[in-house]
Amino acid sequence: MHGPALSGWLLVALCALTGVYCLLRMRVCAGEERRAAGGEAVMGFGMAFMALPAAVLTPPGWSWAVYAAVFGATALHGLLAVRHGAHHLHHLVGSLAMVYMAVAMAAPGAPGAHAGHMTAGAGGIPVLTGGLLLYYVVYVLRAGARLVPVTAPAGGPAGPSAPTGGTVRAGGTVRAGGAVRAGGPEMTLACRLSMALGMVAMLVTL
Repeated sequence: MHGPALSGWLLVALCALTGVYCLLRMRVCAGEERRAAGGEAVMGFGMAFMALPAAVLTPPGWSWAVYAAVFGATALHGLLAVRHGAHHLHHLVGSLAMVYMAVAMAAPGAPGAHAGHMTAGAGGIPVLTGGLLLYYVVYVLRAGARLVPVTAPAGGPAGPSAPTGGTVRAGGTVRAGGAVRAGGPEMTLACRLSMALGMVAMLVTL
């Protein structure tokens, strides 16, 4: 799923760093949030592997079947966990998208099947690819809008918990002085936004 080598390496770096952040987040989370962070770490590292330039690594053809099996298992886990939160549905869609791309790579006659990684036009079902692209574009736009800070108007009415000089996210959460906690919801959302951008980049070249 590669264009120029530079863009491929940038995508690898983005996905790998996202995976590392998710691993670190697991250390400060518990319960469902911890499991979600673990799933996102697997997704980030899997996307980084898939984005590696073909000149660097050419895995055997059977590796795509293993890839599909791993993310098929994560999709099953996401399906069972959907009742615990809406985010698991997003994780389910991501896992299914990874299975779809792996199957497209393993399909006989796919141009990228023997090159190790996806190249432009590697295959896939146009309608399904378009549907996934639409989903992720909408997700990116919504997540980006939620991360945009809105400065509280000077002298305007402020709630009892709104600190002076703070900012308010589009979703309404007040952040004192505009600070973002390293393990806070803003960073988690930014992590998911990064992976969604990576997914858009990979689907575009499918």
